[in-house]
Amino acid sequence: MNRYFEHYSQMNMDELRLKSKRNNKKGYSPICIDGKKIAKTWWGEKWCENLENYADYDSRLGRGKRYVRSGAVIDLQIKEGSIDALVQGSSNRPYKVNIKIAPLSDIRRKEIIEIATNKIDNLDSLASGDFPLDLSEAFLNPHQGLFPSSDEISINCNCPDWAVMCKHAAAVLYGVGAKLDEDPLMFFLLRSIDFNLFIKKSIEEKTNLMFKNLKKENPRLIPHDKARELFGF
Repeated sequence: MNRYFEHYSQMNMDELRLKSKRNNKKGYSPICIDGKKIAKTWWGEKWCENLENYADYDSRLGRGKRYVRSGAVIDLQIKEGSIDALVQGSSNRPYKVNIKIAPLSDIRRKEIIEIATNKIDNLDSLASGDFPLDLSEAFLNPHQGLFPSSDEISINCNCPDWAVMCKHAAAVLYGVGAKLDEDPLMFFLLRSIDFNLFIKKSIEEKTNLMFKNLKKENPRLIPHDKARELFGF
């Protein structure tokens, strides 16, 4: 029975690959996975790990992995706060998947800018695609971080599956991880954050903080009169 199931699954995957090749039209942005790992950079890996923390989606994620690895996600476009994708299933026409990511609240955005302000020296490496570990708190905190929770994700797929997270949507979400390998700044677009404005705001906050500190007395500085007594000038 297991051998039959494996053989049947392999036939389905082979059929998916053939259909994906037929649908790989000009203007499409397919997800092509090279090797076993869906994502290889910090950004892509953490996105996928975050998905796997969603206990309510757990039963569908495994099938989504198989789909994305097979090349079933024939088009994936990331826009501000949303993902549009085409996923080739068992029918002739690919299924349309739309996933919306809720924008950050003003309070949460402000908290993240405050954290980034204290780590301003790392923003250059963030912009170049390298993740500075000092900023982990701002991104990975389960309640205040930048990675979305399951409550912030709204899924729509025109397949006949009744589940909120069907295998096509799961494949698309894993495909986002692969996309972030190519361009990590897409993450900010997806979270409705203007990255340049994010940096500008962090720098402004840092500058304001520096000016405030200038007015404060520094306990390490020796007063003028004391310096004269000590050094005789």
